[in-house]
Amino acid sequence: MGILEIIVIAVGLSMDAFAAALCRGMAGKSNVNLRSALIIALFFGGFQALMPLTGWLLGRQFEQYIKNVDHWIAFGLLLFIGGKMIVEVVNKDRCPADSASEPELKMLFLLAVATSIDALAAGVTFAFLSVSILPAVLIIGVTTFVISLAGVFLGMRFGARFKTKAELLGGIVLILIGTKILLEHLGVL
Repeated sequence: MGILEIIVIAVGLSMDAFAAALCRGMAGKSNVNLRSALIIALFFGGFQALMPLTGWLLGRQFEQYIKNVDHWIAFGLLLFIGGKMIVEVVNKDRCPADSASEPELKMLFLLAVATSIDALAAGVTFAFLSVSILPAVLIIGVTTFVISLAGVFLGMRFGARFKTKAELLGGIVLILIGTKILLEHLGVL
């Protein structure tokens, strides 16, 4: 898996965090300051970096047992993650954020964990595909930080207009990457 694919995965994985940051910006409106936005982005970016590392460590322990079917597992996990994001777009009609102007650490922790569970599964996939984990983790963390920071300010400015489109696009991108991995291993691409 190349650096471009990791960047695309990072963008896809960050869409849940973007949507939550967007909601946070909408909830805070003009009361959210740069400090609050940075804290929100650090939580989301940090957890998006930590979870694939954790998944990679777990996946490396099982790699020898499932090497022959790793491409199917990668396809299945990315299909599941992407499909879950698309289903959430259809079923979700409100933001997972409260209206407090300063980010509450407990709420941010829970949102960061909830939005980065998909990154844990991606980390398992990285182990099966022998991805160099440190650059991948850095790319995912920094990408999510930047996208979340932008999400807070976009939420303050434009509201819910982008939320569902971003999550839908993220889900589609992950499914397409999973399909590409499967087709490459089957020799179609």
